[in-house]
Amino acid sequence: MATRRGKSESSAGTSPPARGIEEQAAALEALRTRPPQEAEPALRKALQHRNNFLVAKAARLAAELLLTALTPELGAAFHRFMGDDPAKSDPQCWAKNDLAKTLAAFEYQEHELFLLGLRHRQFEPVWGGRSDTAGALRGTCALALVQCREVNSHRLLGWLTELFADPDPTVQVNAARAVEQVGSDAAMLLLKLRAELGSGPPELLGACYGGVLRLEGPAAIPWAAKFLAAEDDTAAEAAFAIAETRTLQAFELLRSTYAKAAARDPWFRSALLSAIALTRQEPATEWLVDRIRQGGREAAAAHEALCRSAPSNAVLERLTQLGKPCPPS
Repeated sequence: MATRRGKSESSAGTSPPARGIEEQAAALEALRTRPPQEAEPALRKALQHRNNFLVAKAARLAAELLLTALTPELGAAFHRFMGDDPAKSDPQCWAKNDLAKTLAAFEYQEHELFLLGLRHRQFEPVWGGRSDTAGALRGTCALALVQCREVNSHRLLGWLTELFADPDPTVQVNAARAVEQVGSDAAMLLLKLRAELGSGPPELLGACYGGVLRLEGPAAIPWAAKFLAAEDDTAAEAAFAIAETRTLQAFELLRSTYAKAAARDPWFRSALLSAIALTRQEPATEWLVDRIRQGGREAAAAHEALCRSAPSNAVLERLTQLGKPCPPS
């Protein structure tokens, strides 16, 4: 690992030896406990460094210390590492990732920078071929673009739609989250469309289900309910998205789904119990406690579902009285 890092730093055109980089990194780390105004000059200088590891560290510290005065240096560094040979100057996108995150945290408004990151692909050698290392950057920039006030929602949704075809599943999930944050009727319909198309990572479809339910509210529960029928990973995602509405309607739907699935896949039944617990409805708690009290093959799963749902002190006390306390977290 140390050898690979050394190669990356050398390829980035960094003149100091590895030990020098480690010493400079330690010096930056020491700034964490300094007052922001004292750390600012050193971080400004570090952001101009050629080494991507040091610049990434400086960007993270700038965010932690809320040094928004360094925004121009952060933007300049991002463009520098997005230069002619970004794979050589910034292997693994270390610098660009942290620079983009910090600029997003500072609510940077120059959308062209984030659009560059949104469309960036960076292929680097791996065992057996090459791999794109810019997926995390694309996802970060997708979410950052939503806060750029001068970009209208139609343009933004057009850019984000492109990411639903991204080969990186994490980018697709972040695209769905960004679309949800747009918050318009068009955004809700786009999430519905992607969910209806199916055939994607369960996490992506779950983000679509949850986004529609958060934008449309409990009125979308019947729409989301049809995705429960598959009784697979995507159905579990739908169950948890429905549970997040925290409504009695959600509990009743999940309970009836559980009854229909009672003789089928034990894993899916367990997922439904967890979703029921997450509705945090009093009737749902009573129903789960009753299953624990009665015993049987699902009692342990019901107990685990309640314990993993961050139960209230009152629920914890009831479980203790039943002789079924939750294990310490």
